[in-house]
Amino acid sequence: MADNATHRYISSFFLVGIPGLQAFHCWIGIPVFLLFALALLGNNIIIITIKLDPSLHQPMYFFLCMLAMNDMALASSTAPKMLGIFWLDAHRFDFSICLAQMYFIHTFCIVESALLVAMAFDRYVAICITLLYTTILTTPGVIKMGLASMIRATFMVLPCPLLIKRLPYYTKYVINHAYCEHMAMVKLASANTHINRAYGISVALAVMVLDLGLIATSYIKILQAVFRLFSRNARSKALGTCAAHVCTILVSYTPALFSFLTHSIGKKVPPSIHIIFASLYLLVPPTVNPLVYGVKTKQIRDRVVSLFFPNKKISGN
Repeated sequence: MADNATHRYISSFFLVGIPGLQAFHCWIGIPVFLLFALALLGNNIIIITIKLDPSLHQPMYFFLCMLAMNDMALASSTAPKMLGIFWLDAHRFDFSICLAQMYFIHTFCIVESALLVAMAFDRYVAICITLLYTTILTTPGVIKMGLASMIRATFMVLPCPLLIKRLPYYTKYVINHAYCEHMAMVKLASANTHINRAYGISVALAVMVLDLGLIATSYIKILQAVFRLFSRNARSKALGTCAAHVCTILVSYTPALFSFLTHSIGKKVPPSIHIIFASLYLLVPPTVNPLVYGVKTKQIRDRVVSLFFPNKKISGN
């Protein structure tokens, strides 16, 4: 029997970038670089701010730190290779590197979704069962939830590269994409790929349905509890603590939904639009999340201001 390399035949993939817009790759690389740089800067500021301020050593901010670290990992697994394509014409990706990038991108996306569920649970406990907040959300408990998010993602995505490695790749090696995406790789195989496709779709649907269902359930309970409050000010304050998380959910899931819809039912949508939405799905949330929490969360905003402008008086302190 032929060895694995002979069975696979090709040793690398050729990533086109954004089909139809190759002439503009140099310019497209500029916003990609800016998004990547802002993602690294913003999330590092969030992590450093929370680390330096003991008053922010609370479950809500620990989850935010986890989200920031995951966002940086997600952006770092995507943007550098995209910039290599756009600016350096580095279109060739070794088979194993492409497989690794695909694995990490999908893993970090699932971790992101799980962390949003954990943050929704945090808000639910804080608003609906306030007296038990410190009992339920202890520091070890928060760490375990973070680890569970990573373990779930790791094992859910692991079969994808293993199933791809068993497929023969003989003649097709051109990926019409800006990064190594699961279905884009599967489509090039010279064999029946029903198992790969079914597993990929099952994982995506399971994560979206389960996680969005849990988030929706948490916020239904939160709204029920909030509207039982007699004080308008209390209702406003309770909802205000959820504002940043709701914005993060919208930022994270909206590009993914558009990408899914254009890919599934938008048959007449140009390939370039598919790729742009798929890229925004990976780059925009890591960039916008720290801005959302910096603006919407007073504690974070005040600490960032005091960190960079120590002599400036902070209102409300």
